[in-house]
Amino acid sequence: MKIIEYEAKYANNVKELLEELQEYIISIDPYHFNFLKEDYKDKIYVKDMNEVKNNNGKIYLAQEENQIVGLIIGVIRKPMIEFDYERLNNMGEVIELIVSKKIRSKGIGRELLNKMEKYFKSQNCCTINIDVFGYNDIGEKFYLKNGYHIRMITVSKKIKNF
Repeated sequence: MKIIEYEAKYANNVKELLEELQEYIISIDPYHFNFLKEDYKDKIYVKDMNEVKNNNGKIYLAQEENQIVGLIIGVIRKPMIEFDYERLNNMGEVIELIVSKKIRSKGIGRELLNKMEKYFKSQNCCTINIDVFGYNDIGEKFYLKNGYHIRMITVSKKIKNF
């Protein structure tokens, strides 16, 4: 297995992994708020590519036997001193991390995270933030095991059925 930088020729692989991640999130959401529209993977791909382009981001892919089996997308948030007194330095943000369910638990997620952390360090980021869906216990345990800490918690209450 090797970690490579994204190239446009891998666009379809990235889209498939992004869709797989959303399918997982949908499957663990007890509120059932989300659903997968037919054009989801194309729209999220464009959104993420714009985030990368506009925020000095990077995309790394995990490749095993010429198959793309994982990805991480990270962007750099610049200081916003006039609005955000807490953040005076660059902050790395992982906006997507997925390892295909076919090949999980082999350390690929950790390798992708290490690669992105090195990139963020090279860009003088002082912290890395990652949002984890509240019902994603597997994701939360993974990040805690890798030295991350819970800093913010969003609470939610369902008040209407759809």
